[in-house]
This record gives sequence, structure tokens and C-alpha cells, in this order.
Amino acid sequence: MRVARTTLQAPIRFYRKFISPLKPPTCRFYPTCSAYALEAIEVHGAAKGAYLAARRISKCHPFHPGGFDPVPPGKDQE
Repeated sequence: MRVARTTLQAPIRFYRKFISPLKPPTCRFYPTCSAYALEAIEVHGAAKGAYLAARRISKCHPFHPGGFDPVPPGKDQE
């Protein structure tokens, strides 16, 4: 369902283009949470990608060390 993916990715792309440049870089993860969300939705589809993105964003707090946290491979990438 390309429409669902595009609908979920649009606000993320808006954030990356217009809001993120106004803020200092503070992401403790690589890739950034917005890049992770875009990739997760693209690789896993709208439902699972949104779940993975929400799970990743829930880790964004001062008590989590951050670091390298790639999107898990999709079924066709294993």
C-alpha cells in the first residue's frame, strides 16, 4: 500500500526539511530517528514500520545510551 507509506512519510519529511534545521543536532542514535522512521516504513510497510519507529522514539531519553541502531532487515533482505 504505497498510499499508506507516503501518508506516514510526509510529516517526517516535513519535519526533516523545515523543523529539524532550526534545532541543534541532539540525536543520540545513528541513523537519526527520522531517518530510521523513513527507512523502517519503506522496508517493512506502514504498520510495522510505524511500530518500529514508535519503539525507537520511545528509547529517546537521557537514560538510554543510544548508538548504532539500524532498521532490522525485511523479509526479502535476509
